[in-house]
Formats: sequence, C-alpha cells, structure tokens
Amino acid sequence: MTVTNLASIIDHTLLKPEATASDIDRLCQEALESEFAAVCVNPWWVSRAAERLKESDIQVCTVVGFPLGATTTEVKAAETKRAVADGASEIDMVMNIGAFKSGDRQGVEEDIRAVVRAAGGRTVKVILETGLLDEGEIRLACELAKAAGAHFVKTSTGFGPGGATVEAVRIMREAVGPEMGVKASGGIRSLAAAKKMISAGANRIGTSSGVAILGELGE
Repeated sequence: MTVTNLASIIDHTLLKPEATASDIDRLCQEALESEFAAVCVNPWWVSRAAERLKESDIQVCTVVGFPLGATTTEVKAAETKRAVADGASEIDMVMNIGAFKSGDRQGVEEDIRAVVRAAGGRTVKVILETGLLDEGEIRLACELAKAAGAHFVKTSTGFGPGGATVEAVRIMREAVGPEMGVKASGGIRSLAAAKKMISAGANRIGTSSGVAILGELGE
C-alpha cells in the first residue's frame, strides 16, 4: 500500500463541536496537501470547505441527522438539500436507530430513501452506529440501506458507544456484497488499525488522524 493509495480512501474528518473556522481551513489545507478523498465537516462549515477545495478533486462530505439519527425524515431531507446547495458532494446520514430497534423497517428505509432522493445522485453513506447493534441487526440495517439506494454503509458517528471494529466491518461487507461501499469510522488512529479495517472489507476510512496515519506509512 502506498501513501497515495491510502490517502485516496480517507475522509479527513473534523466533527468536534468546538471546531473553529481556522480549524476547518487547516483541515482543508491538509486534505489538499495529502490528496485525501474528502473532508468531512459539520453542515455549518460546508460552504467554507467547498470554497477552499473548489479547485481540487477533493469531495466535501457532511453529516445529516447527526449524531443521534432521531430527527424527522423531513428535517433530514431539508438538511441534505441545504448541504448540497452549499457545495456538499457526499452525505453521511445517521440511521434512525430507535425506529430500527422498534422494528419499523419501512420507516427506516423511507428515511434513508428520502435523503438519497434529496442528495440528487450524490454519494450517501448510512451510519449504522454498530456499537448499538448485534450481528443480525447490522445485517438487517445494511439490507435496508441497500434497498433504499444508499451508496455506502458506515460503522459509527464517533460519538456513540465504541467505534469501528473489524468484526462489524466484516459483517457489513458480507451483508452488502461488492455493490456498496463500506466506511469504517470511529477510533481509527493508526496505520495498523486502518489496514485491519481495509482487510476486513472497508473501502473508505473516516478519521481525524489521516495525516499521522500517512506519516506512519511514509516512515
């Protein structure tokens, strides 16, 4: 694995509530220097990130229904439309975990589909928060995301219990097959951790430690 190959699957992420404008500018500059796949920022910062990355191929990713997934479908769709208008090209939405746990498969699928529709063909990743799910639930959540037309399933928000695990990524890859992407996110802070996730089936890594990880590879 080369630095270039690894950088091309990293979403360089900053979702801390205290992140400032200068922090976002630094994130974008690091993304430009390392040629990451995307930056992932909160919706407030999408237009700023899009402006700073407009001359590059780096995607601007943002989060919807974050971090609990419990906002209404209409609000998630509206968030998505605004994010797209502001320059987002990828949407990481949080599945409605409570509805899912209640057995409302149709509601969950429709919630995801509404975001996919609002995104207008842009990449949609569905955050499952796998730390709250057992194996069967992870598989079912993947099936619902796939049926709703999402492009990726993603492990974690980084704000829930636990982060990405090799086992969760393996289950997700098995569940979605080769047709969808799997994004591992949450607690991935080393090259060794990133490699394990990729071996398990992840083809996108969400991390705030991308620069350090690439630094390990370059040593």
